[in-house]
Amino acid sequence: MLMTERCALLAVSEEDYESILMLYIDEDVRKYLDGTVDEISFSFRFQMMLESNHYWTVRLIETNEFIGLVCLDTGHDRINTEIGYQFLPTFWGKGYAKEVIEKVIEYGFHSLELTTIVAETPTLNERACRLLKRVGMKFEKTMKRFGSDQSMFSIHKGLGTG
Repeated sequence: MLMTERCALLAVSEEDYESILMLYIDEDVRKYLDGTVDEISFSFRFQMMLESNHYWTVRLIETNEFIGLVCLDTGHDRINTEIGYQFLPTFWGKGYAKEVIEKVIEYGFHSLELTTIVAETPTLNERACRLLKRVGMKFEKTMKRFGSDQSMFSIHKGLGTG
């Protein structure tokens, strides 16, 4: 378990299926993530989350309410570790994502001894691009993937949050 000032990050468990499914079927959450996902596809993804040690549900400490999901996983380049996150829209703009991402980056650098963490987001998702910059990530490049322009960001241990 990881803790921030307001959030508890808990390893994904079988009991989290319905909560995490809410993220994958929410049109606002999935707007820049290639759309909503049917339950069969989600079941496959959820099984992968269970098998990983680096997928966490995000819950408010005060109420234990589920607010999102964060992970460290193999990046699209199959070399770097990528941070990914999704939060329910009700909790957008309140600083939770920044708080959680900073903690996961810290964990990646100090506990997993990573030297670089990347993030990729659609360039059109301006909020996500601003957030990644606010947590100390630097814009690296734009590339085409998933049929649209993607912005790649990175942070290196010893720079920014590391």
